[in-house]
Amino acid sequence: MHYDEQLLAKVDALLLEDSKYLLQRDKEALLSSLLAMLDDMHRNRCSPYHAIFRHTNLSPLTTTRLAEFPYLAVRLFKLFSLKSIPNSDVFKVLRSSGTTGQKPAEIFLDRETSARQSKALVKVMQPYIGKKRLPMLVIDASSTVKGGHFSARSAGIQGMAFFGRSQTYALNDDMSLNMQAITSFCEKNANEPVLLFGFTYMVWVYFVRALIKTNTQISLPQGILVHSGGWKKLVDKQVTNSVFKETLQQRIKLKAIHNFYGMAEQVGSVFVECEHGHLHAPVMADVIIRSPYTLKPLAIGEEGLIQVLSALPLSYPGHSILTEDMGRILGVDSCGCGRKGKYFEVTQRLPKTELRGCSDTVSET
Repeated sequence: MHYDEQLLAKVDALLLEDSKYLLQRDKEALLSSLLAMLDDMHRNRCSPYHAIFRHTNLSPLTTTRLAEFPYLAVRLFKLFSLKSIPNSDVFKVLRSSGTTGQKPAEIFLDRETSARQSKALVKVMQPYIGKKRLPMLVIDASSTVKGGHFSARSAGIQGMAFFGRSQTYALNDDMSLNMQAITSFCEKNANEPVLLFGFTYMVWVYFVRALIKTNTQISLPQGILVHSGGWKKLVDKQVTNSVFKETLQQRIKLKAIHNFYGMAEQVGSVFVECEHGHLHAPVMADVIIRSPYTLKPLAIGEEGLIQVLSALPLSYPGHSILTEDMGRILGVDSCGCGRKGKYFEVTQRLPKTELRGCSDTVSET
């Protein structure tokens, strides 16, 4: 697929920016011009996207304010095949985990989009993990990444595998602990930095709880755990972020634990938790909080629906998405960790109620 050279140059230039020192106002100026170009391109190349906004009173995009950009409700990716490339250019199809009984979202990537999303992931993660590839313990079963199925879990594992080497899988196919593999990994890497990765729910239910149940203690004092997803199920079990971290520190003696917020519908836009426990918007992405009742943007500290924006989705119209997650902006350019831009928290999932908005043209099934 041929993309406008100016668009690609702007995306590549943004990827070179250092988000740690880029003030919010400067990032918004860079992002807004890119999002305007992306919106125009997707309207021309994705007929469902064009149709959604054709039936609204939205005028052609001329705004430079991020809060005024149109957005798609995230559920639409489960209802429609939204892509801005011909089928012949589809390089990879990612599938979200999906709700029980509901069709998962399908995200269509071409090589250009996939390559830039990989570059973005490296840029976001390296400040937390380092540039050196570390021995990696994956809190999952090896069967998850076999068979060519690009589920949210397999995509997450394969994306993070770039930062690791000599991957060891901590679970058997039946989700039981593979203690032989875990013990061997710990003995071999007891005195060096290591990377652990898994989805939050999997880490807690199949790894931590299993270690507690069997009264097993392991020690990875230089271990860095990166995890994401499944918080709703844990909150229902009264497992907060602080409880999660404290238990892992006691059971495994980890050096650092970083949660991150992201989704299959906007792969590459990863919001990582800093040392102060705050999620940060990377240089190529941003967040806006909207009222679940009016969809108007909310002020700092007010809880509402999370809208995510990204300059990365070229092959599909995922550049501006209204999620079904609730959260609040905690501050701008003022986090104690020194990173500039917005920092925020995710508070809960939206209850299953109907969302109103220009992009929500089909009722939930």
